[in-house]
Amino acid sequence: MTVRRSWWKTGLGLVFTALMLFPVYWMLNVSFTKTSDLRDSPPHVFPFDPTVEGYTAVLSQQLPNLGTSLVIGLGCVVVTVVIAAPAAYAIALLNLRGGRTLNFVLLVAQMIPAVVMAMGFYAIYARAGLLNSVPGLILADSTVAVPFGVLLFTAFMGGLPRELLQAARIDGAGSWRTFVSIVLPLSRNSVLTVALFSFLWAWSDFIFASTLARNSALKPITLGIYAYIGNNTTQWNAIMATAAVASIPAAILLVVAQRYVAAGVTAGAVKD
Repeated sequence: MTVRRSWWKTGLGLVFTALMLFPVYWMLNVSFTKTSDLRDSPPHVFPFDPTVEGYTAVLSQQLPNLGTSLVIGLGCVVVTVVIAAPAAYAIALLNLRGGRTLNFVLLVAQMIPAVVMAMGFYAIYARAGLLNSVPGLILADSTVAVPFGVLLFTAFMGGLPRELLQAARIDGAGSWRTFVSIVLPLSRNSVLTVALFSFLWAWSDFIFASTLARNSALKPITLGIYAYIGNNTTQWNAIMATAAVASIPAAILLVVAQRYVAAGVTAGAVKD
């Protein structure tokens, strides 16, 4: 009975996994399908006459855009960690006055639609000269990642043993030395989690990019994909090929960092 039940659960899990992965398969299928075959009805479930013209377009046209997205993603990671980690340390461990109120404000800030923020950024950037610039996109993407980073860091750092901090103070370490030498190394999983999500948000951003950098010479990969969509023709195989290539860095990061992300997300959930 137990074996039969386990097979039933395994089969159900395989069905749900197949349903969730089907969009990925269809993306790869279309990326290898010829343009002349894309309008066939019914559509081809498998590319019987495959082509690599979509991937040729990626290699010849999209590599600079991939590089731009990489710079924006890494820049967003640096800005987010540099701001969020010390802020969370002050809220969680330095008895910052109004810390709970600040946490609530950060939580509310995450509920603001990105398109509303983009309109506000456009007016500010137009006056500051940050439109169509990579630093402007890094700053905009960081405004989404920083509140999340502060909340996650605060949850983890709030669960650190107070004895460690007291021992550091007895040894003569100040607040900054304690943060750099003790708190930050112990927060490795949280740092990796915040860094990963910050990179993924910046890597997949379209709202800020289309609003603040539409006319930029250096465009992220999301705008590069959008360029294939025209009024009369849409290069679906090039779109899907670019999406497949752009998914590789995110997939590698998720696979490599999955155990650290799981530990970082659940950090602080249970306290002694």
